[in-house]
Amino acid sequence: MHLPKVTSRAVLVFFIVSAAWLVLILSAPFMVPSGTLTDLSGRVGYHDNDQQFSSLSAVPHAIYWIGDAECHQIAARSYFLNGNEMPFCARDLGIFFGIAAAFGFLTFYRFKINPIFVILALIPIGIDGGLQLVTSYESSNVLRVLTGFAAGAALSLLIAHFMFVIQEDNEKNRRRVIGEAESIDERKTRQS
Repeated sequence: MHLPKVTSRAVLVFFIVSAAWLVLILSAPFMVPSGTLTDLSGRVGYHDNDQQFSSLSAVPHAIYWIGDAECHQIAARSYFLNGNEMPFCARDLGIFFGIAAAFGFLTFYRFKINPIFVILALIPIGIDGGLQLVTSYESSNVLRVLTGFAAGAALSLLIAHFMFVIQEDNEKNRRRVIGEAESIDERKTRQS
C-alpha cells in the first residue's frame, strides 16, 4: 500500500497540534467527575469560573481555564460529555474540528485555494452568529458546529496556502543558489 506524501512539514506540525488540542478539549469533561461542571456561562475575555476550576487537576484545569477566557461558555450553547459542560461552546468546537480536519487533509493533499472560497466559507458563521447578536434569533448547536467547522476549515486552508507559498519561495531560492554555485564551479573548471 502506498501512503500519500506529506505536502509540508509545517502543515503536518499544525495538524498534529490542532488534533492534539481537539483531543484535549474532547477528553477534558472525562477528566472531571461527572456532574462537576454543569453551568460555566460567563463572558468572553474574563475568568468567570475560577472557583469551579480550583479543585481540578492540572490538565483539565488548564483547558477549562483557557476556555473560560476565550469563550462565553453559555450552557445552552454548549455540549455536555460525561455530565460536564465542554470547555468551549458548540461553535468553537466546530471551529477546532474544522481546523484539525482541514490541516489533516492538507497534510497529504496540496492545492491552491481560491480566496473567494474562504470568504464564502466565512459567510455562514457571520450570518448565524451575527443574527444571534442583533436579533432574538437563537441558532441550534448543530448549526453552530457546522458554521464553525466551515470557518475553521477555511482558516486552515488560508494558513496552509501561505505556508505552501513560503515553501515554494524557499525551494526556488534554494534552486537559484545551487544553480549559481554550479555556475561558479563551471567557470572555475573552464579557467583551470
